[in-house]
Amino acid sequence: MVPPKPSRPAAKTAAKRRTPGASDERQDNVSRAYHDLRSVIVWGQLPPGSRISERVIGERLGLSRTPVRSALHRLEQEGFVAPAGRGRERRLIVAPLTSDDGQEVYYIVGHLEGLAARMAASLPAPERKALATRLRELNRELAAESRKREDAARVFDLDLEFHRSYVEGVVGPRLLTIHRAIKPQSERYSRLYVTVLLDELSASVKEHDAIASAIANGNPEAAQRAAEANWHNAARRLARIIAQHGERGSWTSWDQSAIRTVPRAGRSKVRF
Repeated sequence: MVPPKPSRPAAKTAAKRRTPGASDERQDNVSRAYHDLRSVIVWGQLPPGSRISERVIGERLGLSRTPVRSALHRLEQEGFVAPAGRGRERRLIVAPLTSDDGQEVYYIVGHLEGLAARMAASLPAPERKALATRLRELNRELAAESRKREDAARVFDLDLEFHRSYVEGVVGPRLLTIHRAIKPQSERYSRLYVTVLLDELSASVKEHDAIASAIANGNPEAAQRAAEANWHNAARRLARIIAQHGERGSWTSWDQSAIRTVPRAGRSKVRF
């Protein structure tokens, strides 16, 4: 049986759906809004507790509110933004940084990176030993920077690279996707409290050495335990620091004076 020929309006609608250009552009705009917003949240340029305005963000990014709304929906699902208020007073804010949330995020990352360390320790001997050498080099640099206490940003980057080294290129695509989705959540806490965390860095350096040694020795169980212990201990250190210095964003209202300038590679600066 020959299917009936679609009516002219239906045919036009179908053709429109098949047009890749418009669809691809919409998706690109959503992706751009998502990545730009996530970056300024992770870097603290939109502080915890800040109120989020679709209109202002759209103007800053040069986008309509539709892709911004889609990006915010995804960020809300991932925990970077959160609802505040009820009914007509409901609004979105940058998710506050709290002790309970920080510990939960650190535990999740710890379990994921524990699996990654286990896989790294199961690599063939030449690969895992090369990886362990790289981890030890990074850890030595981290220890040196912690003693100088001059460049908190450098300390943060070295710590980030240490953990990235036994995840990227080691785990499978499923675990990698989950890790990339949750790890920036922990970065929010680490970036905000990094200058205070410097006081606790010597303990973390020792824990890193245990991870590298277990990977070098090809001991998957020990590697997993060491990676999880590093993050669980970090969660306890973070809780102590937040108890001393307070949670961020729980009572903050959005303020136009908090708008910051955020540089982005390859584009002009975007102001939030």
